[in-house]
Amino acid sequence: MIALVPAVAGALIVAGIIGVVVGLIPAPVRPPRSRPVQRKPMSAGTKRLLLVGVVGGCMAWLVTGWALTLVAVPLACVGVPMLLSNSGASARIDRLEAMEEWTRSLSGVLTVGIGLEQALVATERSTPSAIRPEVQRLVARLRSRWNTEEAIRAFAEELDDATGDLVAANLILAARRRGAGLAQVLESLAESVSADVRARRQIEADRAKPRATARWVTIISVGVLVILAISGTYVEPYRSPLGQVILVTLLTAYVATLVWMKRMAIGKPLARFLVGPPGPVGRAS
Repeated sequence: MIALVPAVAGALIVAGIIGVVVGLIPAPVRPPRSRPVQRKPMSAGTKRLLLVGVVGGCMAWLVTGWALTLVAVPLACVGVPMLLSNSGASARIDRLEAMEEWTRSLSGVLTVGIGLEQALVATERSTPSAIRPEVQRLVARLRSRWNTEEAIRAFAEELDDATGDLVAANLILAARRRGAGLAQVLESLAESVSADVRARRQIEADRAKPRATARWVTIISVGVLVILAISGTYVEPYRSPLGQVILVTLLTAYVATLVWMKRMAIGKPLARFLVGPPGPVGRAS
């Protein structure tokens, strides 16, 4: 308990410094969203990692006598895999590839000579799974006698992607003008999206190399620290109150390095342009 007070105090000091630095960084101004942001619940995998971290922290405290492990081990079990993950880049690329496949399918259906609304309904069954819920809701709106432009704008809002805005903008223009040539435009757009997918996959493959290196360095560092904490006298100075504060500072610096590396590896998404109100249109077509 004597070592717990300075350890907690040191952790709070370091957290306060990080909070001040983060608070001084100006946040970019984002356009207002038309729908509220929903917080995702904790996944089952994260819950399992948290449970393992709590059990591991209690065991580490019983073996080493360090009260710091009660907090550090659960945070490490949950935070380190998140920091070393690919941040859902593969899912975003798969989603972009699904848009390209769906756009190409829609272009093929339009060459038959049917209307835009009928073509959108016809692509529902062949839609890739990555964007199938959004396309199904689009078809449901069209069947419910929504105005075509309003339904497409709602579809773009659900996709929440700059490429989805580009596809939706071409569909909106086609719904307004009702002219020929949409199939050719969508085919060209699908080719452009396909090239974008190939480039993003190459970039993600290059980013995976430093992530793998950081993952192995982290695993080796944690393994060495655990072995020294159990069997060696090398970490004996860290048992003192000052040593606990120094240990918290070093661990915080290491985590800050991982956060910095992750922020560098995350690409900024392109800004959307279909973010305004749909205009004075009704739902009855």
